[in-house]
Amino acid sequence: MTTRLVCALVASLVTMGLQAQTSSVRPTLVVGILVEGLDEDYIDLLKNKFGEDGFKRLINDGVTLESVEYGSGIGPTAAAAMLMTGTTPSVSGITGDKTFDIDTRRAKPVLLDPKAIGNFTNETYSPAGLLVSTLADEIRINDDGLGIVYSLAPEPQTAIILSGHAGNSAFWINDVDGKWSTTTYYKDVPTSISRRNYSTPLSSRLDTMTWKPSISLDQYPDLPEHRKLYPFTNRFNERDRDRYRRFKASPMVNREITDVATDYIAGSKLGQRQVMDMLNVAYTVAPYPYSRDADNRIDTQDAYLRLDRDLARLFKAIDRGPGMDHTLVFLAGTPATASGKRDDDKWNIPHGEFSARKAISLLNMYLIAIHGNGDWVTGYHNKQFYLNQKLLKDRNVDIHTIRTEAADFLGRMAGVARVYTIEDIIGHRTDEADRSLRRNTSLTSAGDVLVSINPGWEVTEDDQSGTPDSQVQRLGVESTPVYILAPGLKAEKIATPLDACVVAPTVARLLRIRSPNAAMMSPLRLK
Repeated sequence: MTTRLVCALVASLVTMGLQAQTSSVRPTLVVGILVEGLDEDYIDLLKNKFGEDGFKRLINDGVTLESVEYGSGIGPTAAAAMLMTGTTPSVSGITGDKTFDIDTRRAKPVLLDPKAIGNFTNETYSPAGLLVSTLADEIRINDDGLGIVYSLAPEPQTAIILSGHAGNSAFWINDVDGKWSTTTYYKDVPTSISRRNYSTPLSSRLDTMTWKPSISLDQYPDLPEHRKLYPFTNRFNERDRDRYRRFKASPMVNREITDVATDYIAGSKLGQRQVMDMLNVAYTVAPYPYSRDADNRIDTQDAYLRLDRDLARLFKAIDRGPGMDHTLVFLAGTPATASGKRDDDKWNIPHGEFSARKAISLLNMYLIAIHGNGDWVTGYHNKQFYLNQKLLKDRNVDIHTIRTEAADFLGRMAGVARVYTIEDIIGHRTDEADRSLRRNTSLTSAGDVLVSINPGWEVTEDDQSGTPDSQVQRLGVESTPVYILAPGLKAEKIATPLDACVVAPTVARLLRIRSPNAAMMSPLRLK
């Protein structure tokens, strides 16, 4: 009996040791997935329509962070930077898709870099405007550059944020000809993507693509009966000069990205060496901005169903490659781009229009009345007014005084809810409800006076700011779910709202590498 007890004890200890060793397997492949517009409510609504190998695999086998918050006023580009750097826009320098250029008095893409050279494109981008390190950078540094980091996204700036400063490649889809494009800042051009550009370019296939409901209309849940009578159909005709932009805003782009991602995994044998590789991709389920109908619930539900299938294909490619037991996957939602559509007038929702051009003109006339003739206001971008610093210096006008005068005037304009000078934000003189301003304002690009516009009002920026689009204002904290699937990680759900800045250090801890150098939060202790 003693012998049997000893043998049983030894066997138990060996088993425990093997289990501990298995749970501490360090992933050789990291797959980061960003999904613009991801909403936990839609995932819950459609869970019975999903297959077993997409969203359900993440939910059943991984950790679900049900509510990851970005604060208010955050778009997809800034949110991507928060996820990959673990810090706020005020530190990373990525406050939005665009930033104001004092010299040209125009808004420009935040990662635009005239020194860079485009590859398969005339666009010139680089990560120079990203002021801190990212998860991708830390993975490359950890293995002294032996690991590979690739990224794929519909848009250039998201692709670059996903590859960081040290990545091997970052590719996006060109708005002009649909080619997969990059910047010569990154040195690698995988064979599969070159072959795709030359042999099977998107331009030769786009005419044959049609986005329409993938299941019968009566199978979409929670729809009023009248919505089940009118299916949608979206085509990308050659005569439409915006067809590539339309394609990139549709869930059809997710299939294209998945095709290239699976080619990468197989062709480059990602995760099948003794170093850590990373593949980051960006998808979208955001409301389709080119929809003819303001009620786009069917379109959006269909986008989720299609994405579920694309995730399943991506995960199967991982299974055929390094295997999920050697892979860490994290999938994070990012807020959708703000809508330019307001509710129909028949609903009588209070609204109005705040014109950037009109506000600049009126403010400049007011300052002329006080300080004399001059071009006192140089521009406007994203609810920020920029004053003419050179003129202030030449006229010996105190900058703090004129900012206060401008704020007092703007505060009396229709549609303006609150006004802040940059001193208010720097000195933390904003109230608790506006703490997001401090997190999301970068002093290197901020205006002199910032305004908050009433919810429901439409803000129009014209050619003076370089962005002729309009946006309807909505308040509220942006939050999305995040899923993490890793070897040895137990499935659980965390319902407590979490700051988006916690994702990067948490993933870094699971990988046993350094957190990005500006990560501002401690990692979660996942089991």
